[in-house]
Amino acid sequence: MAETINMPKLGFDMAEGLLVRWVKQVGETINKGDVLAEIETDKATVEVESSASGVVLQLIAEQGSMVPVNAPIAVVGQAGEVVSEQKPVTSDQSNVEGQKSDEKPAAPPSGTMQTQEKPASTTQASAPADDGPVKASPLARKVAKDNGVNLASIQGTGPGGRVVRKDVEAALSSGQPSTVSRQAGAPSSVVVSHDDETVQLTKLRQAIARRMTESKTSVPHFYVTHEYKMNAAMTLRKEVNQFLPDDEKLSVNDFIVKAVALTLREFPNLNASFAGDKVIRHGAVNVGIAVAVENGLLTIAHKDTDQKPMRQISNEIKAMVARARDGKVKPDDIEGSTFSISNLGMYDVENFIAIVNPPEASILAVGSAREVPVIENGKIKPGWRMKATISVDHRVSDGAEAAQFMQKLAEFLENPIRMLV
Repeated sequence: MAETINMPKLGFDMAEGLLVRWVKQVGETINKGDVLAEIETDKATVEVESSASGVVLQLIAEQGSMVPVNAPIAVVGQAGEVVSEQKPVTSDQSNVEGQKSDEKPAAPPSGTMQTQEKPASTTQASAPADDGPVKASPLARKVAKDNGVNLASIQGTGPGGRVVRKDVEAALSSGQPSTVSRQAGAPSSVVVSHDDETVQLTKLRQAIARRMTESKTSVPHFYVTHEYKMNAAMTLRKEVNQFLPDDEKLSVNDFIVKAVALTLREFPNLNASFAGDKVIRHGAVNVGIAVAVENGLLTIAHKDTDQKPMRQISNEIKAMVARARDGKVKPDDIEGSTFSISNLGMYDVENFIAIVNPPEASILAVGSAREVPVIENGKIKPGWRMKATISVDHRVSDGAEAAQFMQKLAEFLENPIRMLV
């Protein structure tokens, strides 16, 4: 029996997605889990997998159109099966334009955001040649960047004049300006311009701005910081990595992710979401990891983290991070996290606090592990220390519980052999 594939909802605030490209065409065989299409959301370009096996019988949504969440986009069934023709439930380009104009008054909650609305023409000369104020999809930006194409020189054919991947590919095939204008290695004697630059927010940055403003202003955070003894973890990591190939070596973050997952088993109130008049304590422990990507930040969601060995966790996270940075995330990569970790240790940050990623109730901000002088038994000696701060929605939990969580986390981080048995 034919099955209709719908536009997936990737994130609680997603309302629609841009159908960038059909990967499969009518008449092609497709298996469950094969990539059917690519869609662009506020966060990234995502590969949509088919939920059914068979033959693609109908492509309902048009390539390049905005499609509401849960609207049908395709039908998969048996070869020769007759299905009734479905009309696309989409926002056509004129609607897209209308939506964009509707969004603008609501998007900038603060005055500083509004400056982006000014015409970009004055920035063309001084903006970086690769993107800046040009409307372009993440995929188009990546292809342009990889090939040194100046996006500003390309006429976009996407909604609202947005540059999409096919525009960049067309420019490349036609031999059009594939030069990056910021090639001028200006001699030191040239006067450097200090003109202001206006940079239009990407959809990802707009989503981050909107959600973090909502979180910071509507979620009553509190924070608890703890300093961990990392001597044993650093030693164990070094020993284990001697037996692993280069592409599978464990990071400090892998130890933290596993320790957090095991600790959350005992603190269901922190592995939870706030939902108006109730709190949802999640049965699964899915640890979200904040990943810096071009133009913003994504949180990938590692599933059932508490039930997997650290080596598997590490490999799965590496794969998801690579897809996120390549603009090829899968829906499952960014859905379903129940607690998040933001780690800035690789940037030599000692300590910081993070904003709760709603509807999750908590997030852990991790600094770098540092070798510092410590006092033990009245003597000064070197030791590895790492600070972490948990931010918690006070509507869900309280300071004492957060402090207990941080203490329990120490039992794993400071005795890491417990995570391997």
